[in-house]
Amino acid sequence: MSVEGLLAVARGEAEADLLLAGARVVDVFRSRVVEESVAVHGGRIAGFGERRAKERVDLGGAFLCPGFIDGHVHIESSMVSLPEYARAVVPCGTVAVVTDYHEIANVLGVEGLRYMMRAGEGLPLGVYVMLPSCVPATPMETAGAVLEAEDLVPLLEEKAVIGLGEVMNFPGVINGDPEVMAKLSACAGLPIDGHAPGLSGESLDAYIAAGVQSDHECVSAEEAREKLGKGMFIYVREGSTARNLEALLPIVDGASQERCLFVTDDRQPGDLLGGGHMDAVLRKAVSLGLDPLMAVRMVTLNAANRFGLRGYGAVAPGFRADLVVLEDLEGFRVRKVYKGGVLVAEEGAFLPEVEPGPPTPGSMNIAWEKAGGIAVRAEGDEMLVIGVVTDQIITLKLREKPRVEDGVAVSDPARDLLKICVFERHRGTGNVGIGFIKGFGLREGALASTVAHDSHNLLAVGASDEEILAAARAVERMGGGQAVVRGERVLAELPLDVAGLISTLPLHEVKERVISLQDAARSLGCPLPEPFMTLSFMALPVIPELKITDKGLFDVGSFRHVPLFS
Repeated sequence: MSVEGLLAVARGEAEADLLLAGARVVDVFRSRVVEESVAVHGGRIAGFGERRAKERVDLGGAFLCPGFIDGHVHIESSMVSLPEYARAVVPCGTVAVVTDYHEIANVLGVEGLRYMMRAGEGLPLGVYVMLPSCVPATPMETAGAVLEAEDLVPLLEEKAVIGLGEVMNFPGVINGDPEVMAKLSACAGLPIDGHAPGLSGESLDAYIAAGVQSDHECVSAEEAREKLGKGMFIYVREGSTARNLEALLPIVDGASQERCLFVTDDRQPGDLLGGGHMDAVLRKAVSLGLDPLMAVRMVTLNAANRFGLRGYGAVAPGFRADLVVLEDLEGFRVRKVYKGGVLVAEEGAFLPEVEPGPPTPGSMNIAWEKAGGIAVRAEGDEMLVIGVVTDQIITLKLREKPRVEDGVAVSDPARDLLKICVFERHRGTGNVGIGFIKGFGLREGALASTVAHDSHNLLAVGASDEEILAAARAVERMGGGQAVVRGERVLAELPLDVAGLISTLPLHEVKERVISLQDAARSLGCPLPEPFMTLSFMALPVIPELKITDKGLFDVGSFRHVPLFS
């Protein structure tokens, strides 16, 4: 962009590239709406008022807003490639996202981070990266990578990188763990995001004093107010799994709103296609009583200021011409989206042609010859069982009498006692964690998935050993993914060929395959509304009460692996 050319247009001496006439401009600086025309030149806003332009678009009184920014999202949760993700969110008014590639980093490490950054180049969507701070999340499972401070430092030179992602190891921060402090020190002066559910008092003081600046895990207004009062930015999350908007909306007022953002964290394919993105969050916030202009500011200027995204967040001279044309400020129906002054979406249609992305790296390395099968001998009259809690990622620690055949504990579908296994898929160790779970309700068949937070090993649950192994093999053949089997027959499958987390299929096909997986699981007796999402959290050893990793059954309360029979 030529600054001289922009200034000439701003002074009214030269012709603009584009004039958006007859707009009701949302002024996020003064919380007002102004009837005005906006001139665009060289991808930037040149100024206001009627003037000469190569192209004139009459908006007919529609609202002209800054483009929306999602300040915290894990793009891998959409299960689609970055070009497909852009195709989904840009027509919803999203012009930029701040992402933490925590999931793919746990599988592929630095290679995965660089892959995603290359995939984000050239898209009509600003993709800004917060480096993952906790890879692996815990030492209690085998991840695909370990990222130390020295691994992150070279990545700070990447154009897309703007800070350090959610620091989940808050005990390490509070107690001054040297490796955690090295990461904080390496990113000093940059945005540093937090992850501290329920943290308060002196522990919270220490966490913030170490340099952590935000939190997106608040579940109550009281918790959020304490963190706001101690200087944190509060990200009000409204995603597919965690929905905190309604509980936290009371904290947003004239005094606090500049330090509050709306974020999604995780957004599933069905929600992206059926409900939208940041536009959906805005609709809900306004329907619950939030002032529309305050709501818009939370997904524009507030997010831009928080992350130092210069030129984003306002309709003002010199700012990027990343703009959204809205029907109204209640339903937030998006008519048009401009990126750098170029029309990139109109009436829900994504207009640019984008490249499919770089070749996908492999991510399956299961050493079946070392695994030794999944039979487990019954060593007592009672065994520990993971208890599923519907619509929650916490579990119960149950004790049940095993079904025993020839001295071996086996699944008992009649009592909803199913075997669950984690196959290590990154390093070829042959590790297999074996346990039992209650709550999946399968009368027959098995489910398997490589989406298994946080280390994303291959996780399978089923009514028989044979079906568990058949489902696991089906996922392996796809190079990662999700599958439902009955006997040896695959009923439904979704290939996730990028790290076992992301599909290169189109978003609409991913959505249809997710529905097919859910329907297939339901046909086998599973009552859970989101069986694969529930399954994915059964391997997360930081959420109570009993979980399973590739190293065995894990008691979160005592933070140690425990025997199945005791």
